[in-house]
Amino acid sequence: MRVTSDIWVSALLRRVFAEGGFGAIVRRGATEAGAVFLVARNRFGETALFGPAPQTAYDSSRPDERQFSELAGGADSEAIDARLAKEMRFDPDIWVVEIEPGSTPLADLLALTKP
Repeated sequence: MRVTSDIWVSALLRRVFAEGGFGAIVRRGATEAGAVFLVARNRFGETALFGPAPQTAYDSSRPDERQFSELAGGADSEAIDARLAKEMRFDPDIWVVEIEPGSTPLADLLALTKP
């Protein structure tokens, strides 16, 4: 059984805060199954956008784990906002979460896949 988006985002934010980072919900989407998009910022001001990975990236041994792929790495805020606006036109139920992971590597917080 897959965890709802609401619970998953809450758990992610608690983990980020516990590791000394910061996070905030920018846009709250559908509680049960809204797609989650993450804007990750590091200490140097660099940003990256992560979104749901394609279905082909999912591992059959862990089918319930949320997989993410990088959609825009090293992009400026305007490019990320434009991409998120495009995603919201396609699916108005998306979640947008912004995090600064602190000392924890992003790969330890998310299941990342290559597109």
